[in-house]
Amino acid sequence: MPEGYCVKCKAKKEIANAVEEVMKNGRKAIKGTCPTCSTVMFKILGGKATPPAAGGAPSTSPPAGNPPTPSN
Repeated sequence: MPEGYCVKCKAKKEIANAVEEVMKNGRKAIKGTCPTCSTVMFKILGGKATPPAAGGAPSTSPPAGNPPTPSN
C-alpha cells in the first residue's frame, strides 16, 4: 500500500482505500483515507500519466531502416 502524510495526525501513514487518479494537469495521484482518523489523504506521484495506446493503429513514422530521401 502507498504511504502518505496525514496532516491531522502529523505523521506518515499507509493510505487506506487507495485509488489512483489522474489530475486535470495530467499527473497521477493517489487518494485515500488515513487508517487512524479517516481524514482524506492525497499523494501526488511523479511523472505524467500516459494515454492508453491505441491497439493496432498503423504507425505514421517511416521505417527505421529507410530514412526519407530529400527531394531537390
